[in-house]
Amino acid sequence: MSEVKKTASGGGRGGGWTRFVTARPRLTLLVALVLTALAVLAGGGVADRMGSGGWEDPAAESTYATKALERQFPGSQPNVLLLVDAGDAPTTGGAAAVDAPAVAAEARKLAERLDAEPDVEGVGSYWSTGSPALRSEDGRQAVIAARIPGEEKDAAAVLDRIAPAYRGTHGPVEVSLGGGLAVRHEMQTVIQEDLLRAELIALPVTLVLLVMVFGSAVAALLPLGVGIVAILGTNAVLRGITEFTDVSVFAQNLTTALGLGLAIDYALFVVRRYREELAAGADTYTAVRTTLRTAGRTVLFSALTVAVSLAAMLVFPQYFLRSFAYAGIAVVLLAATAALTLLPAALVLLGDRVNALDLRRLLRRGRSPKEAGDGTGRDAGTDAGRDAGDGAGWGRAAALVMRRAPVFAVVTTTGLVLLGLPFLGVKFGTADDRQLPVSASSRVVQDQLRDGFPGNPGGGITVLAEGTATPAQYADYRERISALDGVARAEGPVTGGGAAYFTVVPDGETVGADAQRVVGELRTAEAPFATSVTGPAAVLVDSKDAIAERLPWAAGIIVLVTLLLVFLLTGSVVVPVQAVLLNALSLTAMFGAVVWVFQEGHLAGFLGFTSTGDIETTLPVLMFCVAFGLSMDYGVFLLSRIKEEYDATGDHERSVRFGLRHTGGLITAAAVILAVVMVAIGTSRVTNTKMLGLGVALAVLMDAMVVRSLLVPSVMKLTGRLTWWAPGPLRRFHDRFGISEADAPADADTGTGTDTGTGEREYSAAR
Repeated sequence: MSEVKKTASGGGRGGGWTRFVTARPRLTLLVALVLTALAVLAGGGVADRMGSGGWEDPAAESTYATKALERQFPGSQPNVLLLVDAGDAPTTGGAAAVDAPAVAAEARKLAERLDAEPDVEGVGSYWSTGSPALRSEDGRQAVIAARIPGEEKDAAAVLDRIAPAYRGTHGPVEVSLGGGLAVRHEMQTVIQEDLLRAELIALPVTLVLLVMVFGSAVAALLPLGVGIVAILGTNAVLRGITEFTDVSVFAQNLTTALGLGLAIDYALFVVRRYREELAAGADTYTAVRTTLRTAGRTVLFSALTVAVSLAAMLVFPQYFLRSFAYAGIAVVLLAATAALTLLPAALVLLGDRVNALDLRRLLRRGRSPKEAGDGTGRDAGTDAGRDAGDGAGWGRAAALVMRRAPVFAVVTTTGLVLLGLPFLGVKFGTADDRQLPVSASSRVVQDQLRDGFPGNPGGGITVLAEGTATPAQYADYRERISALDGVARAEGPVTGGGAAYFTVVPDGETVGADAQRVVGELRTAEAPFATSVTGPAAVLVDSKDAIAERLPWAAGIIVLVTLLLVFLLTGSVVVPVQAVLLNALSLTAMFGAVVWVFQEGHLAGFLGFTSTGDIETTLPVLMFCVAFGLSMDYGVFLLSRIKEEYDATGDHERSVRFGLRHTGGLITAAAVILAVVMVAIGTSRVTNTKMLGLGVALAVLMDAMVVRSLLVPSVMKLTGRLTWWAPGPLRRFHDRFGISEADAPADADTGTGTDTGTGEREYSAAR
């Protein structure tokens, strides 16, 4: 079979792209260096232009009501809260500490000063309104509320400017800052710090693992270089996108993870195939050209499947999810482009020096030639010897699995389903300050407001009433909504400009099930004027509705395009269905763990987060799209080698063994490296980022070590030669438009005197 492969993929000049990369490698690298330098300049400061929100549907009723209230009643939507702590201030007649004359005078002075600040509006306080919701139950603390209007980054700049003047001790009181704007701003800062730490962890560990995989320090540096180029390029792309739309700061975590992970995947696959060609006796140019025509096609194909999975998030209206699509598509395509341009150019210049600085030789010193060999009598110090011994264990494992295929298929499937059962109890919520570590200053303030006040200020349900109404009609409406089950109290109306609003305080959690039910009842309650409902619970209800409405479209796009792409790769209608089902099954452990760990709070102390009893609504969608795409990435690598061997031999079982032998170690190494990157992301102090990193790391490892190693070979054994079946019309369609690694005969004179036509005839005969 090696003769068949060499003839089929012989040293032709290849297509125009291959000729360009191999003919002008120095020019290719120089252009890439210039573009990367420009990307560094263009992408500088991108994090400062990103937002930390984006969970709401911009077309929802709650969004409309929020914007209307911001315009007409800025005091109804405070995003900055000054928590004034009176401590043990002396009082008379049993009055609360916050009512002490010195405390009240200082608090009013602070409120007046805040009201005079430019870019601050809607200032109100306990001392100006007397509202019990703005005073703690023990009477030691009270709140000054205000709103900083404008875009989030502009509002954050105002907060940075004024915060030092208010935070700290003022006469008899101590002031702390909280509120939604302070929480989001601190979250953005924490994410940037955590991302830098994750990169400092991931890069050196990844380099060590790559050296262990390749042995050669030179070969190990190539994937890392591709990853860095992809990350820097994506930052520049995101910087450009921020000029036109909102982008979430969370997307930077995906940029780092996929930039390193996929670049390493693609570079591993390309470099491994290149070294195989060198070991088989090809010269440098022939090895690079063959690699591009074979592994290069698979890399491009894999990048398309991952990009499609991530692009599906564009159907959702929340910019949090859309941001991950922007970042994901950019980093995947840039990683693939770098792997198919920079990497081949570097390989042409390096030649067989890609194996230089082989650190594994240190481990072989002192061993006899026989011990150092691969069991075939060849010297393990040579590439041929190394590659000949590579993967034998995976081949034996595949043979064992296929001999007991029904047992492995049933046991593995049952285990994966059981691991996913906790997800049946998932409860969806919204992100709040508890995403931050308990020591974060804004989190401390929000905890005190949540635990010590009779209704979390700014956390209730707001009903906007538009249209003319009499005081009696307003009073009647307030009485009716006050009587709704689950409502603690209703306050208002506050009127002005032909509109009014009511504040409804629900029983229990601000965004709990009861609060969400109250939102629904308020929206259906009869009123003599037009009403719109907003607040955290209403935003959550609308977000869940938006995701539920568009989720079938996203899933349909992923499934249909995946089926099409895998069909183009394999020419089978059975393999694509298998791929989709097995990929979905590989995600069960991730979703089960997310609920068991993050919703139910197991390991919360060990991992350092606060469980809120629910999962942020958009996170499962994000994790599904990312993990499904990465699973397809590994699936394409495995299927391409199985299909290559099946085309050459027609032996189904041998092809499965061949595919697993030649990619099992590669896929596992890539999965471990990507898991290291994701775990580094998972060290974040922000819960959602921690959930994303650790969850996807688990999914990647389960896919590589369980699904690809056990489930795929056992299922393919059970389906037998039926695996490759397709109706006649589709088979002819694939023959014309399909893609495969074995589908790359030379298109010109080889330059070595080999007759191309003869090679093609020999290849066709072998098939």
